[in-house]
Amino acid sequence: MAIPDIADAGLFLTTSVLLIVTPGPDMMYVIARGVAQGRRAGILSALGVCTGLLVHVFAAALGLSALLQASAAAYAAVKLVGSAYLIYLGLRTLLVRTRPDGAPCPPPRRTRLYFQGVLSNVLNPKVALFFVAFLPQFVPASSGSTFRPMLLLGLTFTALGVLWLIGLGLLSGAVGRWLNEHGAASRTMQWLSGAALIGLGVRLALGRRN
Repeated sequence: MAIPDIADAGLFLTTSVLLIVTPGPDMMYVIARGVAQGRRAGILSALGVCTGLLVHVFAAALGLSALLQASAAAYAAVKLVGSAYLIYLGLRTLLVRTRPDGAPCPPPRRTRLYFQGVLSNVLNPKVALFFVAFLPQFVPASSGSTFRPMLLLGLTFTALGVLWLIGLGLLSGAVGRWLNEHGAASRTMQWLSGAALIGLGVRLALGRRN
């Protein structure tokens, strides 16, 4: 398997870490879930998002994402579906009622939390275009096939993303729990979480194709 040389590998890892820790939709999604629904929701959302990254990685390695890049209509369709889905999740969060004692309702089932995270990432066409533009820059020129090197690079990027997002899920869940224990209104956090998801959906819908 052809892999980048040491210098390129170091540059790839450094660039990947910087990109991963830069605030973006995935990070905001996990934080919103963690703060509003607890550490379990934050962790499962992080795992779901990173599973979505894997889908994009395989699509880019197989050349499928290039089709999305070449078709403005396909890009627009995926973008609108993804935007609508995030707005839908935000509205559901806003409309969930608290219990009579003011405590938040239990979060959705684990499988639902996980798959919601998957879809929130898979339905963002900008992630697909990112991998199409980013990964090939670190594929050795001597590679006969780009599939294995791109897959290796993509898996490395995703592994780093898993560590970062799970950490954020744990931290945001702890923050949400602390706020509840210290008398902060759970309804306010619920509204902030819902508004954040809706904002992500609107941002995706209005965002330009780069």
